Amino acid sequence: YDAAKSELRTTYKSERAACDSMSGNAKDICVETAKGREEVAMAHLEYQYTAKSSDRAALLKARYEARYEIAEERCDDLGAQQKDVCIAEAKAERDKSKASAAAAKDVDEAVEDAQTAAVKADHKVARERCDTLGGNNKDVCLATARARFDQ
Repeated sequence: YDAAKSELRTTYKSERAACDSMSGNAKDICVETAKGREEVAMAHLEYQYTAKSSDRAALLKARYEARYEIAEERCDDLGAQQKDVCIAEAKAERDKSKASAAAAKDVDEAVEDAQTAAVKADHKVARERCDTLGGNNKDVCLATARARFDQ
């Protein structure tokens, strides 16, 4: 994990250094692209490492924010009215992606809640089965149920 993070930082530095030979808006676009790639890659690495839904949401956010920043820089090359339209389109795309990410987060939370409820229900059934046993068998059954359902 740490080695991968270090490699991503090194890649960013080399991509960023390649931008130094450019000038004007082309350089700005290059820099934003390098920054966006690093941020998305770091968020992806973190999500792979933890598999948390919050890190998945951070990855989605990094993606749509990077696309927006790059699109906004590309708009700078256009004339006044075209630039306004271009920026409005970029904002609309970002807002749509943000809404999709929020919906995905709600779904993830609902799935987690359902999984938690299912585990609790299964644990309750296992305890009921253990109650039909007696003595040492009941104790072993309850210990197994606690271990199995992490309760």
